[in-house]
Amino acid sequence: MKQKILLLTVCFSGCAMAGAHANDPGRQQNRKDDLSGVVINSENKKPLKDVNVTAYSSAKKERVTVTDEAGNFSFDELKPGTYKFIFEKTGFRRITKEKVIVKQDDIPDMYVEMIESSDLDLKPSPFHFISVG
Repeated sequence: MKQKILLLTVCFSGCAMAGAHANDPGRQQNRKDDLSGVVINSENKKPLKDVNVTAYSSAKKERVTVTDEAGNFSFDELKPGTYKFIFEKTGFRRITKEKVIVKQDDIPDMYVEMIESSDLDLKPSPFHFISVG
């Protein structure tokens, strides 16, 4: 009997703690002022980890974040306005999303596919073609 009471007490306290965390405003995800998205590899459709995502507002760097293992990123509490987002990862082409409008209660989710870069993507220096005579 004592074991059953102890087990019930543990279950109720665990449920109460879980409910308290769910109602904690600091732990809520996808709030109205959060911009979030996912970055994937365009060829194999797998999520890309460690992509640097930079948000610019009026040519001023506002925030920087990095994608997690599932390719997810988020910016919290972005002010309304027009933003430019730059996505960068070594071995991939840089992606720029221009004129992303962030409104008070209508913040878009972003889906970005990055393309792997090749050696052909490198541009030669203008000095490479100068002949010295």
